[in-house]
Amino acid sequence: MNPDALATALLTVLDAVAEQRRPGEPLGATAADITVERPKNRDHGDWATNVAMKFAKRLGANPRELAQQIAEQLGSVDGIASVEIAGPGFINVRLDAAAAGALAKTIVEAGERYGRNDSQAGNSINLEFVSGNPTGPLHIGHTRWAALGDSMGRLLEASGANVAREYYINDAGAQMDRFGASVLAAMTGAPAPEDGYKGAYVDDLGRRVLEAHPSILDSEAPQDAVRDAAYEIQLADIKESLAKFNVHFDVWFSERELHAGEPSLIDQAVDRLRAQGHVYDADDAVWVRTTDFGDDKDRVIRRGNGIYTYFAADAAYYLNKGDRGFKHKIYLLGADHHGYVHRLKALAGSAGDDPEKDIEVLIGQLVSVNGARLSKRAGNIIELDDLRDWIGTDALRYSLERSPADSPLSLDPELLQKRTNDNPVFYVQYAHARTHNVARNAADAGVTRDSFAPELLAHETEAALLGALQEFPRIVAFAAEVREPHRVARYLEELAGLYHRWYDNCRVTPKGDEEIAPVHGTRLWLNDATGQVLRNGLSLLGVSAPERM
Repeated sequence: MNPDALATALLTVLDAVAEQRRPGEPLGATAADITVERPKNRDHGDWATNVAMKFAKRLGANPRELAQQIAEQLGSVDGIASVEIAGPGFINVRLDAAAAGALAKTIVEAGERYGRNDSQAGNSINLEFVSGNPTGPLHIGHTRWAALGDSMGRLLEASGANVAREYYINDAGAQMDRFGASVLAAMTGAPAPEDGYKGAYVDDLGRRVLEAHPSILDSEAPQDAVRDAAYEIQLADIKESLAKFNVHFDVWFSERELHAGEPSLIDQAVDRLRAQGHVYDADDAVWVRTTDFGDDKDRVIRRGNGIYTYFAADAAYYLNKGDRGFKHKIYLLGADHHGYVHRLKALAGSAGDDPEKDIEVLIGQLVSVNGARLSKRAGNIIELDDLRDWIGTDALRYSLERSPADSPLSLDPELLQKRTNDNPVFYVQYAHARTHNVARNAADAGVTRDSFAPELLAHETEAALLGALQEFPRIVAFAAEVREPHRVARYLEELAGLYHRWYDNCRVTPKGDEEIAPVHGTRLWLNDATGQVLRNGLSLLGVSAPERM
């Protein structure tokens, strides 16, 4: 019996009790109104609920008295071994071993589907993250959002949402001209522009541009030609860096698309915002009255000289996402973008959307590295490629994802390269590899999954392990809802610990001359179920699940 089934059973009992207490007056509750949680102390049972305290006032009852009525009827439900009342009206439920153990077979048969849910079904979400400028390599700041954003997308999809992972390429404006001038200077041996881009990677880009376009310096407009050629190479490098980090985007959106055409998407955006009644003219400029939606000041969208501001591009881009069918937009931004929160929410309101429902702006905090190795190519930054080569994709992704995004993070490369239990990713991956080793040893010993007697999974470590396995779908759904992949990582670490304790106490293969019994085959189901959940969870984090270590 899983939490949803227990919640449904509780609702059935609660409706019956309500009919007894108030005939003809339906309670009107749903299973979603029933909270079922794991008790902190497993001695109190498998599940606990506060349903009696929650509905006591509505039913005109004393909470503990109501809890007793519910307990008396709930105890007769199949799969429930006992029901106890605690404190002012908590209800503790203990499942019988067969009902709890049946989960092992359910998980194995569900395979990769176990943990998937429909809590986000019907949601169409545009998830924008990383969006590093195409004027240089990705660095450590981008790395955190690359890992978190990708995992967030996996969680949302696993929960039924339609998700588009999107990378906004900021490839228009003065920064691109400075980029072109910097690469051209490197190619010709001229001094680098004072406000240009520096680092060995610029020299490298110049060399690669010449290799691809030997006569490019003879162009009518060499700086523009070099800019576009270097941009193409740098963007390809960015895509390759992300692919090696197991991060893939559905959409690469170029800012240039917003400026193209007559009228451009930016021109159209201004007209659409004006039609909403939030655009006005003042001081020879065009403004958006974003203060109507909580912004600290109104925003200029077009200056008096006719040049659009960055806010205009933001507006056009936001509206374009909606035009492509995405009702909900999530922006993952770096620690230096706090000012964008109110601005983007105000923009959503100005566009006629609900700033509290249709847009989320998540800010990630900085990442530091002990013994940081600065990039030799890019100067005083740590490149994603260097960091990945140094620490490893799995260890880097996992360590970035196991902490909340809004907390500063310091990575310890020495720890993350250790093959010990102190290294969280090793601890979880080793547990998964151990499940495969157990399965291989079982096969060698002749133990198969032909027999399954769930009532035999009665050891206390088996009850604890089954309880954790049962939680996985809820963990996935909640992590997707609150946009917090770290909840999956911490869950996997807890599950790995429970599995290791079970491994120390319960054998899948017989000892010595002991004959193979139904308990051995049944435990193999539990072993394989644990491996499946570990594998499914690591997949949601974009981390591999090795079969041998």
